[in-house]
This record gives sequence, C-alpha cells and structure tokens, in this order.
Amino acid sequence: MDVRTGRKVGGIKYLVISYSFSARDSKTWAYQVRLLESSRWGRAVNGTKASGSASCVGKCKVVNKSFPAQTISKSAEPYGQFFMDTTINTAAAKQRGTGRSVASWTFSNPEWVAPSKPTRHSTVDVRCDNALPGASSQVGCVTLQAVPVISYSLTGPWPEVAKHIKDAQATGLPGRYGTTNYLTRLTDRKKIRENRGKACPSAATLPRPPGKSCDEYPFASTWQGAKYGSGEFSRRMVNAKQNTDAGKALKGFYTYSRVLEGNRFLVWTR
Repeated sequence: MDVRTGRKVGGIKYLVISYSFSARDSKTWAYQVRLLESSRWGRAVNGTKASGSASCVGKCKVVNKSFPAQTISKSAEPYGQFFMDTTINTAAAKQRGTGRSVASWTFSNPEWVAPSKPTRHSTVDVRCDNALPGASSQVGCVTLQAVPVISYSLTGPWPEVAKHIKDAQATGLPGRYGTTNYLTRLTDRKKIRENRGKACPSAATLPRPPGKSCDEYPFASTWQGAKYGSGEFSRRMVNAKQNTDAGKALKGFYTYSRVLEGNRFLVWTR
C-alpha cells in the first residue's frame, strides 16, 4: 500500500496450512504452520519474507519456537514450528487443563516502510491431564475437537461382539459412528458393576449356553449402560473368549485415547 495515498499497489494471496499434534504419554504438544503462495500482483512483492512467533492461551506455555524470516514465493514456503508444555499441577492427582497455541507472523520487504500487521492463527483446544484411570501418574495430551472412535470388525477377531453392537445400534441405541448420539465414559467401578448386573445378571438367573457369555450394549463402562442410561439396552450370548478379548480392547482404547470420566466417544462396526 502507498502510505501517502492509501492506494493498494501490490499483494500476495497465500494459503495457511496448520497442523497440531499431541501424544497420549507426553506433556508436550506441537503446532506447525506453513504458508503457500497462490498468486501475486503489482510491485514491491519480490523479496518479501515471512517470520513469526507463538504464544499459548490457557494451561500451557511455549517451550520452543522456530519461525525465522523466510522468503515466500511459488517455490518457497515459509514454515514455523512451536512446542508447548502443559502447566497443570502434575504433582497433584487428577488434574486436567486446556490450552490453545496461537501462531502469529508478519511480512517484510526491503522496499517497505514497515512490516505488515501480524496475522494470527490458533490450534484447537488441547487437553492435558494426569487423570486417566489406571495411569494416573502419566501425563498426556489430546486434541478436544476430535471425538475418539473404537472400531469392531464383523470379519475381525470378535465378529459376534461386532454383530451384536451393529444390531443394537440399529435399534436406536447410542454410540453409532457418524452420529452425535455419543457414549460417555463411566469410571465408577460400583456403578459399572450395577450396569453389568442389570444387563447380565448372574448365571443362576440368566443361564449361559456352553462356551458363551453375556455381552451388553451400551457398554457397562458408560453412563448409557443398562442401569444408569435410558433403561434401554441390548444383551446377547456371544463367544466367551471373543467377549473377554473385546472387553480388553475397550480398556486399551480408553487408555490409548485418554478417554476420561464423562468424555464422549463413538463405536464403528464395519
């Protein structure tokens, strides 16, 4: 822009590609930004460079940042990378907190009177915690925009369990992938037993055929289970080993995806 007249005399159109990633067993997460020129026009744009920095909002701090001055052109893509640490009190139990990293950058050119005004772009919220049942000493971080999904294959190692889930979801029970009718995790062991006891009472009350065990849906480890949900549930006698192994997979999913008390998730049968 001509500072005397206010007339626009040149410009660059560009795309911003941003990428954030975290780790289920680390207090650190990362944010990357790349600028891709799509077109330019007018004068005073050759030799333009971009450089930037980052800040963190919420329970986090920037521990490493790198976005040095770099030329932007059709063949040169300025790139910045930033690392954030959670600032939750990890010395205390069951802590959790969210943070959001904000990248900012300016453009400069030897022919310009001053650099451009900063442009800012932020990550989605990232939650870090040490509140995962069974791994409370471990700190990990997950992005909150993504809803975790566990998958059960009809041709996989637990086909009878997968078929039961698919049929149960077809009746309108919650948790089906592709909907917003979520399941939410329940961690209270007493309540989990009560959910399971209502859906699958003892063998004296509900006999199991040889080699079979009682499978319930929604899962007993959710607030939508037989006792604490709407009262609607499904149960089916399935292969006992498949049922046991599928249950272990669900526990592993909770740990791997850091699904905490009250966190929502979905189930995909395929």
